[in-house]
Amino acid sequence: MPKTYILGGYQSDFARNWRKEEHNLRDVMAESVYGALDAVSMEPGDIDTAHVGNFAGELYSKQGQMGGFFAEISPDFGGLPTSRHEAACASGSISILMASAELEAERYGTALVLGVEQMKTVSPVEGGDFLGTAGWYELEAEGVELPFPKLFGRLGDVYDDRYGLDPAHLQRLAELNYENAQRNSAAQTRKWLGDVPSDLSEGKYVAPITGRLLLRDCSQITDGAAALILANEERAAEWAEARGIDLADVPTLQGWGHHTAALTFDEKISQAQGDEYVLPHTRRAITDAYDRAGIDGHADLDAIETHDCFTTSHYMAIDHFGITEPGKCYEAIEDGRIDFNGDIPMNPSGGLIGGGHPVGA
Repeated sequence: MPKTYILGGYQSDFARNWRKEEHNLRDVMAESVYGALDAVSMEPGDIDTAHVGNFAGELYSKQGQMGGFFAEISPDFGGLPTSRHEAACASGSISILMASAELEAERYGTALVLGVEQMKTVSPVEGGDFLGTAGWYELEAEGVELPFPKLFGRLGDVYDDRYGLDPAHLQRLAELNYENAQRNSAAQTRKWLGDVPSDLSEGKYVAPITGRLLLRDCSQITDGAAALILANEERAAEWAEARGIDLADVPTLQGWGHHTAALTFDEKISQAQGDEYVLPHTRRAITDAYDRAGIDGHADLDAIETHDCFTTSHYMAIDHFGITEPGKCYEAIEDGRIDFNGDIPMNPSGGLIGGGHPVGA
């Protein structure tokens, strides 16, 4: 089976505000591209193809056609085949998946994958409206203030109806992500806590957002970018030999899963009736990744990074990864197994709540 090798990469500091710095998308894309190239000691001419993940540049930044920026970044990228991928919060992941498919098909030998989103250009309410386009806007978001917190609050409601849900467990997940972010030099919230109690029980962190969700339950509005350089086995071997690195020590993409559910929340939940998992398509994507990697499950992993756009989605992920039986996510929160020093740490980076959430990156 062909392999995709991960040579290295770069992440911007998610605490930055690009508009205040007077930087545009091209500037930060260039920073990320050269940051990744420098990390692996490569030049623009060493890249065969590029993929860009971005959710809503046309809305936040009035900019589309982002692959064209590569030729603006370096003349050596002139003529480079590029493509831009949009899959809401999975835009960056899908870009990696598409690049790996090209490498494994031997269309190209190396690929640069860049995820980028600039979100601090509008008010939270207007930005929340933009985020509503990740659902069925006409049915779920039009005229609704902060539609996605409402939808993910309903995810918590579904869990509560099926299995019960203690707000204290959501609070602990928020605390965990903020705690982990303090160890991450690129995390958006790494310096936020200061004198605020570590349990996030006071001040702005307990401001109500909608339904069961408080501010501490929500991911951040973030300007951010990240880049990876990937290679097929032949080019990875050349790269490793030139640097005196054993090819076996170069990480590879071990497994992946990709499923798409219905767009509306109601239809997702309707299709899950009778299934022990609240979001069975998510469970299938996870087990597909396990199967492709040739592992039995989470016990073969050192850590998990999951999409905690809200504490309710983090809670959902616990049993969907198989860490607990369905509906018993609280057990992993109470016994500490998902803490930073636990048996299976979740979001040691701080996740989206602590680390930041530039959607398409």
